[in-house]
Amino acid sequence: MEKKPVPRISILGFVLLFTCSNLFIEEINAQNWLNGHATFYGVNQDPSTFGGACGYDNPYHAGFGVHTTALSSALFRNGQACGACYRVRCNRQLDRRWCLPHGAVTVTATNFCPPNNHGGWCDAPRQHFDMSMPAFLRIARQGNEGVVPVLYTRVTCRRKGGVRFTLKGQANFNMVMISNVGGSGDIKSVSIRGSRTKIWLPMHRNWGVNWQSRNDLRTQTLSFRLTLVDGKTMEFINVVPSSWKFGQTFASRRQFY
Repeated sequence: MEKKPVPRISILGFVLLFTCSNLFIEEINAQNWLNGHATFYGVNQDPSTFGGACGYDNPYHAGFGVHTTALSSALFRNGQACGACYRVRCNRQLDRRWCLPHGAVTVTATNFCPPNNHGGWCDAPRQHFDMSMPAFLRIARQGNEGVVPVLYTRVTCRRKGGVRFTLKGQANFNMVMISNVGGSGDIKSVSIRGSRTKIWLPMHRNWGVNWQSRNDLRTQTLSFRLTLVDGKTMEFINVVPSSWKFGQTFASRRQFY
């Protein structure tokens, strides 16, 4: 019986089709990634102290762990970016020596990398991440103390438990630190309502994730209405009991997704 030749062209065509399909998928995905650079800071510091310009007393307690980052002014948006999440991966096409293969990490913005206005990495308009060392070592090799090129994209923040409200201030100056926010993570506006005020009162960003109101709401049950930068709004009704004291933190059962 005559043997039929192996259809090598068909196999080659399949391989080419499969390869091209993968390249096409990667190209589509790459459209969502932006170019930037990354460094790390705080080699000898406790990562729990990296609350910085966003005003988080302790990123651990805020629900962020050790994978946090400071942002350059182009990304920080005067504090509005606090709490936002980014997926960052080292760009091996530009730096194969220091970038880890498939190295990627999700970080939360908790601090500000100030510009020096002399061509520094955090000067506008550069898109720069000054990351905690544990986060940086997820994308780059140990021993690199310089700058690595990265690709980054905004991602949904996934938090354990509900949104948290920490009460600060005194008398008729209420300041609330809002943490552990899921979804887009970055807050656009906040309103507060006391059990006796009946109406929603707008709060103003004091700095970072600290929002203020000059209404005396002591001995009242407190509710909050949050709107994130992506437009999602959620109400947290009676999340703080009337017996609250300054310095206390109250966790809700509700969360953005």
